[in-house]
Amino acid sequence: MTYLIKEIFYTLQGEGTHAGRPAVFCRFSRCNLWTGREADRYRAICQFCDTDFVGTDGEGGGRFSAADELAAAVEAAWPSTSRGRRFVVCTGGEPLLQLDSAVVEALHNRGFEIAVETNGTRMAPPGIDWTCVSPKIGAELVLTSGDELKLVYPQAGGDPGQFEHLDFTSFRLQPMDNENQAANTQAAVEYCLKNPRWSLSLQTHKHLGIP
Repeated sequence: MTYLIKEIFYTLQGEGTHAGRPAVFCRFSRCNLWTGREADRYRAICQFCDTDFVGTDGEGGGRFSAADELAAAVEAAWPSTSRGRRFVVCTGGEPLLQLDSAVVEALHNRGFEIAVETNGTRMAPPGIDWTCVSPKIGAELVLTSGDELKLVYPQAGGDPGQFEHLDFTSFRLQPMDNENQAANTQAAVEYCLKNPRWSLSLQTHKHLGIP
């Protein structure tokens, strides 16, 4: 299998449970809810996506013909002097279109704890250490258990309560980043206060100006 990777880079996780933790981000190309091209946004299931996942031209990106080749590229992005536990976030696009057991094994063999950020429309291969599902209203949710459910809020036609029966350890609301961000943030704060099963997730990397 050839793995199409938009970019691989070292930064701090900006959102969710692991916010602030050093991580290598491995961004897979392609998504099943939007082509990533602005001309197609009007017909996308996820119309609010703000991530460039098209192609393989980003930092550290490319076409990798073997799982170990991809794992080696991830390892090369981790600082050689670090004694901390290695951590990689597999994201996209939709990483579960490509992330498979071979990549999971290759990353584990190089000492990485593996997190995945997914829209939940595909089942995950076994062995992933941290599963974060971000449901998109209008898309079928098949991955209904994991570590963290992170819902971008608000989404037309959806309510956080419809996900509370699912088997996740943590439930988080993340204000939608658009022209109504201030109002979205206030609405998310109010929802969490009224429904304390939910915690607020902020995209701190955007405030800090880091990737």
